[in-house]
Amino acid sequence: MKLIVWQKAMQLFQLAFRMVFTESKIDFKLRSQTADSAQSISANISEGYGRRSVGEYIQFLYYALGSLAETMTRAIGLKQTNQISAARFHDFDLLHYEVENRLLRLIEMLDHKRDNKDWTARIAEDSEEYVITPPPHHSTTPSLRPNA
Repeated sequence: MKLIVWQKAMQLFQLAFRMVFTESKIDFKLRSQTADSAQSISANISEGYGRRSVGEYIQFLYYALGSLAETMTRAIGLKQTNQISAARFHDFDLLHYEVENRLLRLIEMLDHKRDNKDWTARIAEDSEEYVITPPPHHSTTPSLRPNA
């Protein structure tokens, strides 16, 4: 995906993953929850994009913001309980801040497009781009139904 905020969210996931899985003193459940919430950020961005309607896209970007806040809360908790270093937290915080601001700008831009009716509900595509050569054929796999 070319969207910069998605790429940065993936970097944040990688950073969160390294952060929680390199520190042996972090509880397994907390590791999993932190990695899951961090991964959910980019997943929600891409799922919203895949929906292709501006309303749903914005809704999923807000879900991504919620996951971003959850991930940050977990990182703050890890820092406050001395389970990660201040330096690790600082690196995480910088990238978190960038992802948050990029998400907010994207939502703002899409809100503006929606309000100005400057959005196509579905992206128009040239059907000629999707001509399959050779044409698809039916499967020759025997039926799994008994007595068929």
